[in-house]
Amino acid sequence: MARATQTIVVLGDSISAGYGLPQGEGWVALLEERIQREKLDYQVVNASISGETTLGGLNRIAPLLAQYQPAVVIVALGGNDGLRGSALEGIRHNLIDIVAACRKAGAKVVIAGMRIPPNYGSVYTRRFQGLFAEVARQQNVSLVPFMLQGFADDPKMFQSDGIHPTAAAQPRILANVYYRLRPLLVPGPRRQS
Repeated sequence: MARATQTIVVLGDSISAGYGLPQGEGWVALLEERIQREKLDYQVVNASISGETTLGGLNRIAPLLAQYQPAVVIVALGGNDGLRGSALEGIRHNLIDIVAACRKAGAKVVIAGMRIPPNYGSVYTRRFQGLFAEVARQQNVSLVPFMLQGFADDPKMFQSDGIHPTAAAQPRILANVYYRLRPLLVPGPRRQS
């Protein structure tokens, strides 16, 4: 009897929702393709919403866990909180509560870190950036230090709004996330060729 496919849920904002990109070109769609190519026994559910905050993610995580019973949850939230200048303590608590809910449901967690422009002041910007590593360390979960690592300072990799990555940037985002995700995935059954 075949084992049921396990699920990876991506809980993110517009960057993970593929804002401004043709259908199927966002990094989450590329993740699903890669998992199929590597014959891993997982399906990917993109539960990302443009404009989502850590509080919105916290409010949505319980029904998502109940519906999909994921093996892994990728939490790619916080950018919108930072752009709104939200209190860091609130962001931290929301992320911790999301991680706690996932772990209680038996899911492994990957936190994807984000950065914000320097115009929010050096102290807030630095503390915001450090928040993701701090939560990942305290909660003992995997961390993608920065989703946009390796191209964040290249304007050609962003849409005209300067915030959302282009289709050309999506494989780079996938590479950053997959490096931390892959060790958490159980190899699929060997298939006869």
